[in-house]
Amino acid sequence: MRVSGAFAFGLAVFAVLAPPANAQDVANGEDVFKKCRVCHNVGPGATNKIGPALQGIFGRKAGIAEGFNYSDAMRDAGVKGLAWTDETIDKYLNDPRAFIPGNKMAFVGVKDDADRKDVIAYLRSVNP
Repeated sequence: MRVSGAFAFGLAVFAVLAPPANAQDVANGEDVFKKCRVCHNVGPGATNKIGPALQGIFGRKAGIAEGFNYSDAMRDAGVKGLAWTDETIDKYLNDPRAFIPGNKMAFVGVKDDADRKDVIAYLRSVNP
């Protein structure tokens, strides 16, 4: 099967201009994060609220943010080695109570896979 030069050129242009299938939407992540802002601050100078500030979350062990009174379950998870990565944040946001049974977060989770990925992209965008 032969492909015309114009068709091949069109495919090449599309491949360059089309966004990657797994590209995250930071703006959507910021919008989804609005429900999290009730309890969490993020960004330079963020302070604890009902939940801990999320500045510096990536790579941090669970349950150790300064000045926040964590549940025993969250502190124990950190002692056992749980650190916040894209993967662990994704699992936690999906179902906080199932991922760390006994933690204090009274949030049911973000059930939409794309929304969770977008929230993580937003958190990365404000966590240099």
